[in-house]
Amino acid sequence: MSKPQSLSGWLLASDIDGTLNDKRRHLPSRNRNAIRRFVYDYGGTMILASGRSIASMRRHFEKLHLNSGYAVFLNGAGVYDYKNEQILWKHCVDAETEQIIRDAAKKFSSVRVQIVTATQVRMVRPGPGAWILALSSRLERKYYRNIDDLPSGDWCKAIFTGPTPAINKVQAYVTARNNGETANLMRSSVASFEVVGKGTNKGVAVMKVAELLGIDPAHTAAIGDYFNDWEMLKAVAVPACCGQAPKKIKEIVKLVTCHCDRGAVADLIDYLIEHYATDT
Repeated sequence: MSKPQSLSGWLLASDIDGTLNDKRRHLPSRNRNAIRRFVYDYGGTMILASGRSIASMRRHFEKLHLNSGYAVFLNGAGVYDYKNEQILWKHCVDAETEQIIRDAAKKFSSVRVQIVTATQVRMVRPGPGAWILALSSRLERKYYRNIDDLPSGDWCKAIFTGPTPAINKVQAYVTARNNGETANLMRSSVASFEVVGKGTNKGVAVMKVAELLGIDPAHTAAIGDYFNDWEMLKAVAVPACCGQAPKKIKEIVKLVTCHCDRGAVADLIDYLIEHYATDT
């Protein structure tokens, strides 16, 4: 009879949209079953790491019955503990980056701008797509006519949305003004561009969780599907991406899984069990 095996002491971080969930934002049953095995049969620790807000991530956390209360929110702007209902770590953009965001919003009047804090979405020129994003955040929504009317000091993330050509111009402008000196710049889709504070990314935040939980960095794994997962995949010991991820993402991972619609997280869990589970 074979000995029971364990992944105790391992941390697995998963993006939500297009990774944990399928393209219709449903959780594949194969992922649900695999996560249950990873957490309860093998003793691993799993967290969610998303661009979503604390409020928006809550139902995903509760649905999975994860053993850890920790989650990385707003693409690494902070770490939240759902079990004790507290922010454990947060990193906002600085005054210089705020000003660049304000200038970009004024220069490119065809794009929508959302400033996301831990508790609010502040919107400038919201269109239908921006309203959908704001509603999905489940945060308090506030509308402003002008970007200069927004209060300062607590900005976790700025999101520019609009037609791809316009977003390309916003990205080029912000990059030329900043070039990553005081901010991290991320293309989260063909129609959206995000700005967060320097040192704010999923990779830093996931490793902060590992530190808080006393987990060896060599026992960390993560899975994502797009460029806002890049730093997280570079930071962990066992990076994986979904089958539909861009080619450049596939080049930096150890495992390319199936498409998210077919249970990508389950593929990574199977891989961890096969290659890293130890006898107890």
